Amino acid sequence: MPEYAELLRGYKRFRADGYPRQKARYDELVREGQSPKLMIISCSDSRVDPAQIFDVDPGEIFVVRNVAALVPPFETTPGYHGVSAAIEFAVQMLEVRQIVVMGHGRCGGCQAALTQSMKAKDPGKGGFVANWVSLLDEASQTVSSKHGTTGRKAELAMEFAAIRQSLTNLRSFPWLADKEKIGKLKLRGAHFSIKEGVLYSLDEDTGEFLPED
Repeated sequence: MPEYAELLRGYKRFRADGYPRQKARYDELVREGQSPKLMIISCSDSRVDPAQIFDVDPGEIFVVRNVAALVPPFETTPGYHGVSAAIEFAVQMLEVRQIVVMGHGRCGGCQAALTQSMKAKDPGKGGFVANWVSLLDEASQTVSSKHGTTGRKAELAMEFAAIRQSLTNLRSFPWLADKEKIGKLKLRGAHFSIKEGVLYSLDEDTGEFLPED
């Protein structure tokens, strides 16, 4: 398949240039292990790569990516809680100082949540996505009642609402909330506009997303 061949060509460029250029950094990471101070929860969308957007070196950010950059609420029921496990590892073991939930423009997961477009599909043909974006059911109802379900204004409102919902869900983890309360952990919301190439950060005072310079 040509797709993997293209990846290997990229790997060869990395081996020839990127790895030698950062060899000292990789040696340090092997010797001392990882100690990132910041976790980013981002979307799996191929157009939104946190390492590229923030131009960081290896070992600087701990990243979790999933559909729509969602965080489920804290729960202890049996199951495979991949996002929750990553949050636990970042907060309890790595002791990150900040967590950034970064949504983005034209997010397919948020569109699915807003339009309920995945709901009618059978399990195995969309059931996983439908169950996942149901985390946004309440938020989507609020957005649709105010902005409708189509158009860029409604989509953007849904993308912002998803970030706010994930921040709320993060605070449902008791040990995380405790660290935030005593100032050992900071939660932030951000939104990357693919069209503009601009990052918007959630302002705590106004509750609005404001562009970074």
